[in-house]
Amino acid sequence: MAAPSYSRSPFSLLKRIKLSQSTPLLAQARRAGLANVKDENQTNAFGIAPSSSQPLPPDVARTIETLPVPRAVQAMYLRPLRRTPKYGLPVCNLQLRSYSVRNLDFFADFAMRAAYFLNLPAKGPVPLPRIIERWTVPRSNFAHKKSQENFERRTCRRLIQIQDGNPETVQLWLAYLEKRGYHGVGMKANMWEYEGLDLAKRMDREAKEMQYGVEQEFKRLGLADEHGQELKKKVQNLLGATAEKERQKPEGLSDVSR
Repeated sequence: MAAPSYSRSPFSLLKRIKLSQSTPLLAQARRAGLANVKDENQTNAFGIAPSSSQPLPPDVARTIETLPVPRAVQAMYLRPLRRTPKYGLPVCNLQLRSYSVRNLDFFADFAMRAAYFLNLPAKGPVPLPRIIERWTVPRSNFAHKKSQENFERRTCRRLIQIQDGNPETVQLWLAYLEKRGYHGVGMKANMWEYEGLDLAKRMDREAKEMQYGVEQEFKRLGLADEHGQELKKKVQNLLGATAEKERQKPEGLSDVSR
């Protein structure tokens, strides 16, 4: 027995829908009576379809091929240049982490090029072992609560080491990388600073200089300039007038202000 129309599924109506093919714009124009309209993609008299870009003359093509390419453009297709360290003392270890190997290698190459232009001897990037983390959680809290689902996360790492670098230059390099950071790439840096044997004496000397500077600042704070001296006199006069007024009051009376 056939079901009534109101109880039929709306998806069954899609069977009766017919989709017509898209009519080209040229055919629509010809139906409208524009018989002189021609298709640009039609072949010419020799049966060859015209190309979208016309070929250059041979002499122009040879001239373009022989043009010198700038060094900066050539360097983009080559390995990053490196500075040779003199002593080989490590001053910074930069560790790059990302879930995408492509983004990680791209930013590591950028960091190596930035170190070269800042005159920092850099080694790397050295691939470090991947960090693999796995979690097992219930698939759902209702119908599939007894079935479990596994998740895995792999973290790729690269290590770049700076040797024989000035601490200020290394900080400038790290600040530039942080400013031009690439999405999906994290950074972790460990820095070392080498000091001489007279470190304690130098720290004591710097502490004394710092204390002297603080004392000089406190001397100029508030009451040292002309405006401060005038303010000091006004405060002293006000306090003196208040004390004189209190002395002139009769005993047993108090000044009550509402």
